[in-house]
Formats: sequence, C-alpha cells, structure tokens
Amino acid sequence: MSKVTKDLLQTIYPPRPSEVRKYDYGLLLVIGGSDFYSGAPALSALAAFKAGLDMVRIIAPKRAADIIASFSPVLAAYPIANTRVLKNDLPLLLEMTASAKATARGNVAVLIGGGMGRTEETLQTIADYLAHTDIPAVIDADGIHAAAKNPGVLAGKPFVVTPNTFEFALLTGKEVRELPHEERVKVVQEEATRLQTTILLKAAIDIVSDGKEILTNETGSPYMSGGGLGDTLSGIIGALLSRGISPMQAAAAGAYINGKAGEIAGAKLKESLTAMDVIDAIPQVIG
Repeated sequence: MSKVTKDLLQTIYPPRPSEVRKYDYGLLLVIGGSDFYSGAPALSALAAFKAGLDMVRIIAPKRAADIIASFSPVLAAYPIANTRVLKNDLPLLLEMTASAKATARGNVAVLIGGGMGRTEETLQTIADYLAHTDIPAVIDADGIHAAAKNPGVLAGKPFVVTPNTFEFALLTGKEVRELPHEERVKVVQEEATRLQTTILLKAAIDIVSDGKEILTNETGSPYMSGGGLGDTLSGIIGALLSRGISPMQAAAAGAYINGKAGEIAGAKLKESLTAMDVIDAIPQVIG
C-alpha cells in the first residue's frame, strides 16, 4: 500500500510531442442526466476538459441535453427523446459508443450514471449497456445502483467504480463507514478482488484497489461537501482513461487532482466553494 503523490502526475502527463492530432488525448462519452438533473454530466465534462481531454460527447434526455449545450460552446450534447434513459435507448447508446471508438482511434472511455435516476428500467438499461461494453468506463452515482443489482457486469472489464461509503455498502453489502482506515483498506481490496474491478472508495482518505494493488489519497478539503464534487472527480478519471491510463492509475490520479484542486479552491473560498471553483483550479494542479 502506498500514498498517491504529485509524482504520479509526471507519469500521467509526460511532455507532448510537437505534432499531435485531435483525439490523441482522448474522447469521453458521458451518458447521464434526466429531466430533473442536468448538472452532473456538464460538470463531469467540464472537469474532463480541464484534465487534458480533447473532446467530450454527452448523451442525455432532451431537456438535459439542451440545458447542457447552453453551458459552454465546447460541450457537444446529443438529445434522446425520452425523459430519462430507457430500454429502447440501448441500441443508440451502443451505436454511439462504437462510433466514438472508431472516431477517436480507440482513445475513448465512457462515464455513466450521473443524474440518470433510479427507476427499475433505467437501472436495467445501464446494466445492459455495461454488459455490452468493453471500453474503459467510470461508473458513478446511479450507475453504481445499477451495478449493485447486476454485479456480474463489472467482472474483468477496464472499469472504475467510484462509491462513497453508502454506495459501497449498496454495491458490496459491507458497511465500512465506522471502520478504522486499516480495516477499510482490507475490505476494499477484498471486494475489488471479488467483483474483479477497480474500486475508488471516496472518503476522508480515498482508497483505490483493483484487488492486487492498493493506493490511498489524502488530498481534499472539508469544504468539498457540496453537490457536484463527485461529478468532477468522475470526469477527471474518465479523461485519464480515454488517454490510455490504466484504471488503477486513472482512479488514483483523479482522486489526487480533484482533492488538490479542492484544497486550492477551499483555501480561498471556504464556505463558498462550488464544483465550478474546483474545475477552475484543476490547471494549477496538473500544470
């Protein structure tokens, strides 16, 4: 077990060659949102761009997609007809994933879950999508609820699951909130082994394990309790996955970057900290 430090970022962000092409540094497909929730996909996408991503494609229900597209000209949002992701949207999701993979020459990842809702049909559609997906993926928020009902979809794939302690209990059946840190580490490693995936447990000290390695991250701020900070984290991880970084390193580096950006913004803004402030601080961390 070792602690994540800024040294990892030197591996993640080597000097770029003098000539590059669009998508050399990744395309992230963000699947999320619903009629009520539009912020999560947008925050993830904006954080991904600040983390060095070339392009994001967002797929969301029409109302959410229209709102997201208005946030920034760099956000490309594709609207689906339903008010939330439903079973009949699955062929389109798989088609657009294949298209993204071809367009980006394989430099692609997907982020799924933010703001999607937890109706039975939506959760089953997420699970069915993951069952048919083999590209790197970040599974967050409502995506974790879907995986909890269908844990077999995680096994052996290049996925990162990002639960807080409540979502971890939902996913694994193991309550870790009251456990000492050392015991948490053991449980996370055991569950990553059992589920055959990479888990990032979000806590005061983040724990990352793929069942073999264990990394801990101590960056962060007590002012990072507001909405959207998990979305920024998942966006950063998705950006790194799309750049070809391994799930273990992407999760660990993402936790470090998001937490350090929160420290920088929190030191200045304290109680007024928002997710947008954290996004704005990312360049100071990776620069």
